[in-house]
Amino acid sequence: MKYGESAFDILYLIFAIASGCVMLAKAKTRTGKQMGLAALILGCGDAFHLVPRVLNYFVAADFTAALGIGKLITSVTMTVFYVLMYDIWLGYYGKPANRNVTAAVWILAAVRVVLCAFPQNGWLQNSSDMTWGIIRNIPFVILGAMICALYYGTRNENRRFRLVWLFVLLSFLFYIPVAVGASAVPILGMLMLPKTVCYILLIVVFRLSVLKDGK
Repeated sequence: MKYGESAFDILYLIFAIASGCVMLAKAKTRTGKQMGLAALILGCGDAFHLVPRVLNYFVAADFTAALGIGKLITSVTMTVFYVLMYDIWLGYYGKPANRNVTAAVWILAAVRVVLCAFPQNGWLQNSSDMTWGIIRNIPFVILGAMICALYYGTRNENRRFRLVWLFVLLSFLFYIPVAVGASAVPILGMLMLPKTVCYILLIVVFRLSVLKDGK
């Protein structure tokens, strides 16, 4: 299992980071650049968690702190990713920014980051405390629900982006059981694989939009 999971993780990181770099180089619009930046942040952020995870399978060393700090960094970069998803939605569909929605996105993101900074999360010990897993993910799930609703509302306006809302929804459905219950039921951690597939599909949509549609 460790070989299959490790290969998947490495290929995902290469794909996400390479895609982000290609889109940043090729994009001709601000929205296209944001898509490339989103993919790059996604890949680089996940690398802080996935690289120590892969090394932990093959190197006889203590990666507890590295894995925990990696989870912290990934938690922050994923929050930034969804803020970018909101900006991408505004730019791609040419929607005017709603002051209340914009404020809600930024407030939820800020609260999420602040909650992640609390020492009770036990990052250095790579803790999986269920209580804090729930607390820090409440604003994140609300943010994700908002992004999902926005893309769902415009799903029929563009064929390329019509399933983005579904990829976001599924990614959270796979992620929540891991965040809440993986400490009690470790096998739930396997749900991170289909969650990652959802992110790969999002990156594919971004790539097609930048490279095929010229966005």
